[in-house]
Amino acid sequence: MRVSANVRLAVVASFVISPVLWAQQAAPTPFQQRVQAAMQGELRTPEERARDVNRLPVEILSFFRMREDMRVIEVLPAGGWFTKILAPVLKDKGKLYVTHPAGFYADAFRPVKALPGLEKVEEIGWGATGGGSGGPFGPSGKWSVAPVDLVVTFRNYHNFSPADRATVNKSTFDALKPGGYYGIVDHTRRHNEPGSRENGRRVDPVLVIKEVQAAGFLLVDFSDLYYRPGDALALEVGNPAVNDRTDRIALLFRKP
Repeated sequence: MRVSANVRLAVVASFVISPVLWAQQAAPTPFQQRVQAAMQGELRTPEERARDVNRLPVEILSFFRMREDMRVIEVLPAGGWFTKILAPVLKDKGKLYVTHPAGFYADAFRPVKALPGLEKVEEIGWGATGGGSGGPFGPSGKWSVAPVDLVVTFRNYHNFSPADRATVNKSTFDALKPGGYYGIVDHTRRHNEPGSRENGRRVDPVLVIKEVQAAGFLLVDFSDLYYRPGDALALEVGNPAVNDRTDRIALLFRKP
């Protein structure tokens, strides 16, 4: 029996594609196992665990090149959803710092910091006060910490004014050691679309890249982890039609 060229190509393609599929189903790395263990830890509530399928902590922290021996800053942890995962992962070999302004964000984090098991999490001074409406929101200068390996912020970049974003990016750049990483997750806005009440708390990914590169960073990678085709990018992120189902950018930068 003769085999057509199309069939032969299909067979060859299956051997080319199968390693990729195999890699996606490969056993978790030791770091990923630590993240999975933290996800099952007693620090977390059932409501927080219910969001794992949406926020994908194993995948996003792997994308950010995080390791358990890193020194990490989390910017604006608020209620500590990611803090409760980051802290147990880093407690033995690494170090977790958090930073936020006095006021709303510091108040939101206070009960998190008091939880047993988070004693090693260190708050570093922000240098400014307010919640975005009472004056400068961005840090006023360098964060008081020795160079770190990774800075992350989750769904916060949209909170800052252009001037404050520049300050946050500069403070992040100064806090990182050469070769250190800066990871950003936020809700996607259409490119060049102005902000409004209807599409609030979203950010243009092209604008993020432009601003972060202006601070001296190199773009390393982007991820489609949070691609959500059902989100038309038209509604405020708290709208019930898209809440917890928004399309989000995931960007990774590196300090040269």
